[in-house]
Amino acid sequence: MDEVLEQLKAGVRRFQTQVYPQRAEMYAQAASEPQRPHTLFITCADSRIDPNEITSTGPGEVFVTRNIGNMVPAYGEMLGGVSAVIEFAVGGLGVKHIAVCGHSDCGAMKALLNPESVAKMPTVKSWLKNAHAALSVAETLHERLPDRELMEELTEQNVLLQLRHLKTHPSVAAAMAAGELTLSGWVYEIGSGAVRMAADGSHVFKALEK
Repeated sequence: MDEVLEQLKAGVRRFQTQVYPQRAEMYAQAASEPQRPHTLFITCADSRIDPNEITSTGPGEVFVTRNIGNMVPAYGEMLGGVSAVIEFAVGGLGVKHIAVCGHSDCGAMKALLNPESVAKMPTVKSWLKNAHAALSVAETLHERLPDRELMEELTEQNVLLQLRHLKTHPSVAAAMAAGELTLSGWVYEIGSGAVRMAADGSHVFKALEK
């Protein structure tokens, strides 16, 4: 018997018997209305990240897409799932905000710093090209400010790069020009729960005060 599958089944049973009954009205309302998320949350596929938990949001509030390294290919370079999600979220659902959320101890950032680690993963290696410019910037800044961790610098520069990539998408550019969409960059610290944000066009990440 598959032990992992049995563990997942047990989790579903706990949801059905303990979680769902307490929130049944909320789920019923969500099922009876079209989804109207206010935010598109682009984050990493890392299993330690839970977008709804971090933002204290429930069903229907946040449209989420996840991939290795929370990356957004510039429009036209790698048209696919991420581009389709962005287009649908902005053009179809009318989200008002897009957040790109990186995080501490990111495997994608580690792979950028140590490309040999993904030598036998050609698809991953190709995907990481979406962050090569961030690596160049981080290494340059690190030479000037060596006291700062290169990993931390790279994580922030990657988020900023993906925000720039976002603006190349026609749906995003149009919505921003109309004043209907804003963007922000986040870095989530897994160990402490702290979140740093760069918003309103700023390139500086500031800690969100509790």
